[in-house]
Formats: sequence, C-alpha cells, structure tokens
Amino acid sequence: MLAQVTQASRVVVVRLNTGDDLLGGLRAAVEEHGIRNGLILTGVGSVSSYHYHVVGTTALPVEDLFVRGEGALDILSVTGAVIDGRVHAHVTLSGPEHALGGHLEEGCTVLTFSILVLADTPDADLAGWDTSGQL
Repeated sequence: MLAQVTQASRVVVVRLNTGDDLLGGLRAAVEEHGIRNGLILTGVGSVSSYHYHVVGTTALPVEDLFVRGEGALDILSVTGAVIDGRVHAHVTLSGPEHALGGHLEEGCTVLTFSILVLADTPDADLAGWDTSGQL
C-alpha cells in the first residue's frame, strides 16, 4: 500500500455544454488551470453518446474492452485523478433499465450540461499510481 497526505490548494468547478466532449473538457480544464496532480471529485449531467473501456482479462498486462454507443444517459459520477497533467477518469452512466461505465474515453458527448469538480493537489506525487505492480 502507498498513501500520502496532501491538501487541495484550490477547487476548480467546470461546466461543459451541449455537444462538448466530457474527456476533452476535463483535459482542457486541467491544462487551462495548470493542474499537474489532483483529484476528480465528482461529475454530473447527461450524455447523448458514450465511450469507455473496462479491463477484459485477469492476466497482466490486461486487455481492454471498449464500449461505444448512442443514447440519452445520466452521468451518475465522474471520478479519478490527474497524474502529472494526464487525466485518468472513470464514468458511471445510467438509463431507465441499466447502469454502465468504466475508464472514460473520448466520445462521451454532453447532452444537456455537465458539472465537474477538480481538486488541485500540487504537493502530491502521484507518478505511477495508475500502473500495475508495486511502486
């Protein structure tokens, strides 16, 4: 296990509009606000299309399975981390009969709006935290 104590120096709230790409908007906000290491605390809204991947095997290195589709879905959550300026985000979406989600990919198009909350943690060193194996 690896743990760090850090503090958020600021919280950045982002609103995305109809037609915006969810991952693209996150990346743009991270770049615009100079976030090198941070946390994606939450995200809400809706999408008209989705694209994500999940792990597809139990052997390392894992093979990813990509899922893409169209349809109105609510964003239940967007969480993750910013690691050395790179967005590592996961999304959970829901419709009237199911929920789905995984690692956020480009192609999640905002339907009505999306609000995302980022915490900038400049003192954290998250290098390698999203790789398999021990650090």
